[in-house]
Amino acid sequence: MTKRSLGVIKEILESAGMGFNYAYEDLVFLDHSGFLLQFAEKKGEVLIHVNVEAEQDALALDIALLQERASEQNMVFLHGQQYKLREADGENVTLEFL
Repeated sequence: MTKRSLGVIKEILESAGMGFNYAYEDLVFLDHSGFLLQFAEKKGEVLIHVNVEAEQDALALDIALLQERASEQNMVFLHGQQYKLREADGENVTLEFL
């Protein structure tokens, strides 16, 4: 498993005017609920997974900006899968990749 650079991800997000509110294992949940990030197996690569309920056209500019800022940090943000969030027990959510 590669070393995960959460600090670099935070810098990239902040430079794009975004932030994250939670990181769990290889996933980074953004304040922006339209997509989330996942560290890939290859060092320097991050997958951008898009919420199926989000407006896809509106996200395109945000994703392009993240990809640009990532390249400035020698990282690559790649298109991932679509996902769906469902509420589970209490404060828990279920994440389903499609």
